Amino acid sequence: MLEKLNERLQAHHPRRLSSAFAQAAVLIPIIDGPEPTLLFTQRTAHLKQHAGQVAFPGGKREPEDGDLLTTALRESQEEIGLNADAVQVVGRLSDVISLHGLRVTPFVGVIPPGLPLVAEPGEIAAIFEVPLSHFLDDRRTHTDVIPVDDQPYYVPSYRVDERVIWGLSAMMLVELLSVGFGLDVSLTRAPSHGELRYHPQRRRQTTSPVPRAPNGASR
Repeated sequence: MLEKLNERLQAHHPRRLSSAFAQAAVLIPIIDGPEPTLLFTQRTAHLKQHAGQVAFPGGKREPEDGDLLTTALRESQEEIGLNADAVQVVGRLSDVISLHGLRVTPFVGVIPPGLPLVAEPGEIAAIFEVPLSHFLDDRRTHTDVIPVDDQPYYVPSYRVDERVIWGLSAMMLVELLSVGFGLDVSLTRAPSHGELRYHPQRRRQTTSPVPRAPNGASR
C-alpha cells in the first residue's frame, strides 16, 4: 500500500500558492508498522494560537531554512524529536492558507515504528497515532460545510477518543486520501454519508478556504 502511495505522490502535481504569503510547512508522518498509522500532535493548552488543537508537526519557515522541506523536518525534530534521517519523504501536497495568512506546505513522509519520540513540553502536550484505516474507511463524525464566495467546501471532522481532527489538518488528509490512496473524497463535493454542519458564508480574502472552529477559536 505504501509503495503505491509513493508512486501516486511522485506523479502528483500539487497546487503551489503565491510566495507573497508568509511560509510554513508540516510533515504528515505515516508509521510503516504491521498496521500503518498516522502520527499527530496535540498542542499545549497555554499557546496563544492553536491551543489544544490537533495538528501535524510543523511550523513557520526560518531564514536559515534552505527550503520548505527543511522547515518541515526541522520543526518535526524540534517538536517531537523526529530525526530527519528516519524520514523517507514520499511527496508533497498542495499548499493551503491558514486563517492567520500563512501558506502551509504539507510533506508526506514514511517513518519506521518504535522511534523514541519525545514531545517538546513548551508546545506539544501529546504525540499520538491513529490507524490509517480510520481515514480510509471514512469514519468522519460529520462534515463542516464552509461556503466561500458561494462555493461550498466539505471538510471532514474526525473524533479519536477525546481528540478532534478537523480544519487544515483534515483538508490535507482529504488530498492525501484522494491522491495517495485513490479514495473517492473531495473538498468540493458532498460526501455520500453523514451529518452536514453548515457554517456562515465567507468571502475570499486568500486563495484557499480555511474553516473556523465551532467554539469560535480560529485555526
